[in-house]
Amino acid sequence: MPWNSQGGGGPWGSGGNNGGGRNPWGQRPQGGGGGGGNASPDFDEMIRKAQERLKRLFPGGGGGSYKGIVLIGIAIIGLWLLTGFYRVQPGEQGVTLLFGKWVGTTGPGLNYFLPAPIGEVIKPNVERTNQIEVGYRGTGGAGNGGARDVPEESLMLTGDQNIIDIDYVVQWRISDAGSYLFNVRDPENTIKLASESAIREVIGKTSLEEALTVGRVRVEEQTRNLLQSIMDGYDSGIFIAEVKMQKVDPPRDVIDAFNDVQRARQDRDRSQNEALAYRNDIIPRAKGEAERQILEARAYKDQVVKNAEGEADRFGSVYDSYLTAKDVTTRRLYLETMQDVLKSSDKVILDQNGEGANGVVPYLPLPEIQKRANAGGNN
Repeated sequence: MPWNSQGGGGPWGSGGNNGGGRNPWGQRPQGGGGGGGNASPDFDEMIRKAQERLKRLFPGGGGGSYKGIVLIGIAIIGLWLLTGFYRVQPGEQGVTLLFGKWVGTTGPGLNYFLPAPIGEVIKPNVERTNQIEVGYRGTGGAGNGGARDVPEESLMLTGDQNIIDIDYVVQWRISDAGSYLFNVRDPENTIKLASESAIREVIGKTSLEEALTVGRVRVEEQTRNLLQSIMDGYDSGIFIAEVKMQKVDPPRDVIDAFNDVQRARQDRDRSQNEALAYRNDIIPRAKGEAERQILEARAYKDQVVKNAEGEADRFGSVYDSYLTAKDVTTRRLYLETMQDVLKSSDKVILDQNGEGANGVVPYLPLPEIQKRANAGGNN
């Protein structure tokens, strides 16, 4: 080597076997002795050994130079391979790439894959819920002053040929990180466009009044299901959590006229409800009265029929008695008839041949006395 001296010493000319070798500054070691236990270290010898070791690491520096290069290469490769360990946090998925190609997906925990530049690991969060605004932009929310309306996204046609203005949000999460990263070029824009197509299809089958009132929940659920089927068809690895309608109104240009129509419909519904209430009050009472009259007529019918049957039976029994005893029956019928005729008469008839008839004054006003007696009894 260039720094070898004739004495075989180090770069500063120190002799390896001379007991009186000089140090790098041309001086002999101080206090050195052959047998002293407190001798200072031989710095020249240490430097010489370091130089020899350094020579063996390079070609031509010694017999073990090639072995040293191999060991260094193995150490470097080992350190490089150790960089392939990676940790996937909870809520993440590890997507492993070999030369840029997706080859697998790993779950949370400590994993290993070939390090860069051969391998690469992407770890997207699969539990975070993302949100896309459709029909408006801004942090204030739909319908608030901080939001900007986007009519080309929010205006759509209902099933009864009316225009409706709908602002909504789509909440979604990643279900398969590999499919999400490699099967869809622009996931958010794809979700937004697919959601517009889905909600327009659902609204196109729904009337305006239903979409504004009782049909909102149904529209949201059908839109979410249809959007999820579209994403599954793309194999996008995306889960649609929810579709929420923020604002559902007629267009601004016709909202006043629409409100007038709504008020007229409310008045119509109120009048119909009042009419239904009156009908529900009067019809049951009329039906009850009709039923009562029918029952009374049936009772009267039964009474007349029974009386007629009773009279017929009585006449039959009287006729049977007449056939058995004609004189007695004839007299009994005569007396009963006279009783019926004379029971309401005001005249008093005395039989002159009867007992006590001679003592009665002919001009005594017996009918007047009877009337007064009856009037006093009533009072």
